[in-house]
Amino acid sequence: MARLSRAETQERNRAKVLDAARAEFTERGFREAKIDVIAERAELTRGAVYSNFPGKRALYFAVLAREAEGFADGPSSTRSVLTAGDALGALARAWVARLPLASDPGARLGVDLLPEILAEELTHRPYAQLLRFDAIVFGLALERLSRPEQENGRLVRVAEAAFTMLHGASQLAAAAPGFGEPFNVVRACESLPLLRFDDTWPTPPIVPQARAAGEPWAPPEAFDALRARPARLDGDGVVAVLGLHRLSAIEEAVRAAFTTDEVTLVVVTGQPAELTPLVTLVLADLRGLLRQSCPESAWPRLRVIVDEAGTIASAAGVSAVSDATETAIRVESGRIAVRAEGFGACHAAATSAP
Repeated sequence: MARLSRAETQERNRAKVLDAARAEFTERGFREAKIDVIAERAELTRGAVYSNFPGKRALYFAVLAREAEGFADGPSSTRSVLTAGDALGALARAWVARLPLASDPGARLGVDLLPEILAEELTHRPYAQLLRFDAIVFGLALERLSRPEQENGRLVRVAEAAFTMLHGASQLAAAAPGFGEPFNVVRACESLPLLRFDDTWPTPPIVPQARAAGEPWAPPEAFDALRARPARLDGDGVVAVLGLHRLSAIEEAVRAAFTTDEVTLVVVTGQPAELTPLVTLVLADLRGLLRQSCPESAWPRLRVIVDEAGTIASAAGVSAVSDATETAIRVESGRIAVRAEGFGACHAAATSAP
């Protein structure tokens, strides 16, 4: 038998840890699960577990992220989606189909997610921005499917209302099994575009001056987490490097960019080992929901790169990243033409003349 390389051994051990952790979290719940038991189940040492994950919470997020990846990589919906209401109905059907039943042995796996996210600001503030990002992406897709009389209307708040309802349904399914009729939730989501929301997209109150740069742009290979495929970043357009506290600013880049622009979100964090699994979880879930509810032609013109090592941020001239990072550049002909930093940077870079 050929000897495994170091990288192959690490990958195999990581998979064994995730398998063991899934079994432990399912049987005992997050709080009662023990790292020593997970290591024993995986036939590895406690140190081997910690060499892959900084702690039990990051391991828990990684287990749930792998579950979400399985959902995202499943078959897409074959239903015909023609309107925003159709998409919301498909979203809700995909969501309620995953609600755990009381008799489901795996129902316990995800019930501790929100309590753990809410346990400290390190996780709940990024999660709030990740959910806002979900609503922005889905709202932008709904706008492409809206009726002609709604073409100038922003539908992000409609998407927010749908996700509020669906997350509430998940919590009730865990806390009060059997309460309510899930398909009433579907019908309610389908009707949301008919409601009148005061929903506009204002120009940011603070917009910094975009500065001429004239620097080379040589980004490394990248992977689009929204569409789960490699992405080339050498085209003209806007690249926004955003920390986890500033993700919602990407809407400024998408809406203000020129129609020929590629728009790329580069997600960075000051706590990559702890928070990247949470980012992966939310993005995989969003990808699966989009695939189940919207034709890809309706998805917003946006790539999402999770820059765990900060290499793309460095190529963009961001030497140190944090969860508060907000830097945007405009790329033209293989060079960084302009850059902007701070609140409003996405709008400034997107509206700078190409």
